[in-house]
Amino acid sequence: MDLTALHSILCVDDEPDIRQIVQVALSLTEGLTVHTGESGERALELARELLPDLLLLDVMMPGLDGPSTLKRLRTDPAIAHIPVIFMTAKAMAREVALYRKMGAVGVIANPFDPMQLSKQVLSLWKDHAAEVLAHG
Repeated sequence: MDLTALHSILCVDDEPDIRQIVQVALSLTEGLTVHTGESGERALELARELLPDLLLLDVMMPGLDGPSTLKRLRTDPAIAHIPVIFMTAKAMAREVALYRKMGAVGVIANPFDPMQLSKQVLSLWKDHAAEVLAHG
């Protein structure tokens, strides 16, 4: 498996507009497939079904929120390896540190600039890949 190549992303957000903006913005990246889901429960189902390279996950969702979804993801051996980037309006340094401690590879502040989203995601992805390669 090529740890540096990003081919598929699963974006999970309870807001349909956000899902559509993310899908359109990231689909402009050549060779990248973007799938979407609307809830934490659906994120876990789709992660098992699609085995995406990366999960973009909204923090605040009704029912199973982002942090709870991440905890459940990490307990399932089939999908525990999937890196998670949180997307949230709560992106102060303290929250970012907490999300990283939970196991997220990064945080993208919401609202985000759709024109910069691919660059942000790819940068966090490359940082994560470099970390994985460095630590074996």
